[in-house]
Amino acid sequence: MKWKKQILTLKAYQPGRTTDEVKKAYGLQDVVKLASNENPFGSSERVAKSIREYAESFAIYPDGYTTSLRNELASFLNVSEKQLIFGNGSDEIILMLSRAMLEPGKNTVMPTPSFPQYRHNAIVEGAEIREVELVNGAHDLDKMAQAIDENTAIVWLCSPNNPTGVHITDVQLRGFLDRVSEGVLVVLDEAYYEYVTASDYYDALEIIKEYKNVIVLRTFSKVYGLAAFRVGYGIADESLIAQLDPVREPFNVNSVGQVAAAAALSDQSFIEQCRTANKEGLEQFYAFCRENNLAFHPSEANFILIDFNCDSNELFEYLMSKGYIVRSGAALGIPGTVRVTVGSKEQNEGVIEAMKSFLAETVKR
Repeated sequence: MKWKKQILTLKAYQPGRTTDEVKKAYGLQDVVKLASNENPFGSSERVAKSIREYAESFAIYPDGYTTSLRNELASFLNVSEKQLIFGNGSDEIILMLSRAMLEPGKNTVMPTPSFPQYRHNAIVEGAEIREVELVNGAHDLDKMAQAIDENTAIVWLCSPNNPTGVHITDVQLRGFLDRVSEGVLVVLDEAYYEYVTASDYYDALEIIKEYKNVIVLRTFSKVYGLAAFRVGYGIADESLIAQLDPVREPFNVNSVGQVAAAAALSDQSFIEQCRTANKEGLEQFYAFCRENNLAFHPSEANFILIDFNCDSNELFEYLMSKGYIVRSGAALGIPGTVRVTVGSKEQNEGVIEAMKSFLAETVKR
């Protein structure tokens, strides 16, 4: 078999533990998953209603242009429908961009640790990877700018960053973009955009008007609660979208997902409720961290990275034994930490109590 040599040692994506697996492993009746940054409140009731009323034949291919959702989203964002591209999650758009622009002889600049699919897709395409370490959980934009040269094709920015939750400010972003050549694509990955409340956060829709080499990625998987349907989208200048669209797979967004996303988009009061509850949940974790002298990054996303200065996997296993699945920092490249999705008030209280128990048991050793 003539496989690309760069994929011979590449590992496939490893999903986290499921609730059923943990129940069976530890003999538990109830398990709370706080590992994948899903919305603990689910999705708008309008979504379930739209699916119940879906009457199209399952034998018919999806609308390849995502016409209805495209029109609804363009109107909501006040952009042209030609400025949008849709994907099977924003993950697929990351893949599209990598496939369209990366190849041997080109390089791509990204923060680390951050969303691993930037690196994964670059490896597949045989491009050089230039990773720049975060500073206090934030992008080191100065060093990222210095890493760009005439062979740089894509720069990845994740704001708020996964797994730290730290955002890029308007001043920081504009200062960075002013240093980037128009021939370099800058990807603003805003998977957690709807959770942001920081007053100094940039307006991405204004950014793409001023910088034609920027594409913004968003998703219906997080605050909209539609992770099961895999619907993401990109927003950019019409010319950029036109160049990228031929790489997109035909019929790549399923029919029911298109209907569900349009219904979710129509209920912004639900989104506001989730945003408010998320901020209140973050405050629960902040209070716990301060009480126990644990380092953390204030987050603009629906998760928090907490430094326990311990064996991340030991804490990960301990919390699972108590019925809570989180993300081990060892898997994220930040040993000693865990990333915890913000849940409901009761879920947060539960996992915090389990963390307190772990700390108490650790002190006794």
